[in-house]
Amino acid sequence: MADPIHQFQIVEYFPIAKIGGADIAFTNSAAHMAVAVGAITLFLVGATASRSMVPGRMQSAAELLYEFVATTIRSTAGSEGMRFFPFVFSIFAFVLTVNMMGLVPYAFTVTSHIIITAALAITVFLTVLFYGLYRHGLHFFNLFVPKGVPIYILPLIVAIEILSFLSRPISHSVRLFANMLAGHITLKVFAGFIVLMGSALGAVGWAGAVLPFGMIVILMALETLVAFLQAYVFAILTCIYLNDAIHPGH
Repeated sequence: MADPIHQFQIVEYFPIAKIGGADIAFTNSAAHMAVAVGAITLFLVGATASRSMVPGRMQSAAELLYEFVATTIRSTAGSEGMRFFPFVFSIFAFVLTVNMMGLVPYAFTVTSHIIITAALAITVFLTVLFYGLYRHGLHFFNLFVPKGVPIYILPLIVAIEILSFLSRPISHSVRLFANMLAGHITLKVFAGFIVLMGSALGAVGWAGAVLPFGMIVILMALETLVAFLQAYVFAILTCIYLNDAIHPGH
């Protein structure tokens, strides 16, 4: 059976620079991210190049994507949250695209690496922190002091709120990373079972391989749903965190 971890290996294509003792290279991960950004750009530019009152398929898809993200922002962060629409839309479109690309056989799953999901989560965390301080100053720290809490347990509640706030990048990044990693490992394992049974037992083995093949079909449908849901969860958590920066007292 092929190593199920091999699909997540980083492959260096060519060197770019050397900073100190670290070699900076263009990798398969960078290539897939570049393709994802290019595909999103081409799709949006192509869909909006000839805007019409009666939209075609591409324009309808782009408008549907726009309304989906806009509705998500308004329902979680209010109308003021729409100032972050380009930020949230970019994150959702990027995560959704790389997740779907990872389902293509022999493609690389960018979000299966914690460094990628952590970079996105830290970007969201710093955006919330800096915007909250910029807009509200020290009043932003009201976020850690819930209203109506008895004074004798307030220090404990504040400590819990601070710990919860600081742990957001961890939970935000690990959720996406773990789901994509586990799902693709499961797919690879069942695919290996098909080849292993077919090669070891001949015709009888191929008959027995029907079960893991059926599981592959089911898992592919499930992973397609998970790829969308994880992009949505990442985006909606981003909106919830941004709402704390906009309304820290609520």
